[in-house]
Amino acid sequence: MSQTTLQAPAVELHPLLSRLVRETGAATLSAESFDDWAGRPGLAMAVFAEDPERFKETLDLAVVVPELHVAGGRRFRVGLLPPAASRAIAPRYGFARWPAFVMLRDGQYLGAVDGIRDWDVYTAELVRLLAAAPSRPPTVGIPVKAADAPDGPACH
Repeated sequence: MSQTTLQAPAVELHPLLSRLVRETGAATLSAESFDDWAGRPGLAMAVFAEDPERFKETLDLAVVVPELHVAGGRRFRVGLLPPAASRAIAPRYGFARWPAFVMLRDGQYLGAVDGIRDWDVYTAELVRLLAAAPSRPPTVGIPVKAADAPDGPACH
């Protein structure tokens, strides 16, 4: 699949998010293009950006991600989900704070880092995530129970 088919429709990005795209070669993703991009073979970092006017920390992550890309030896591809796409896809991964990034291998979840962290935490988490075995992403924690089940514990 070509890079062109993975690009989201033109979205006005903050200059620091545009810099992230330029410096990492990131694909700018939409909710519709995310699954195709994520499912490609290899390591990937999906960056979940929010509106920098509402979440100023988004711009911090926009600066950190290119540095993490270099620190990780550019072994992973980067995809940027602008705010609307981020809000659509985020519930799949259950992170609690904005901004965030999710690491994937061959489309499978390795883990996420949400909120802003110290550099040492980012680098340690990146090393851990690049070596992690795939796992089921956490969910938002909504209990699931069959409609005809008696009252009692839910499955989650």
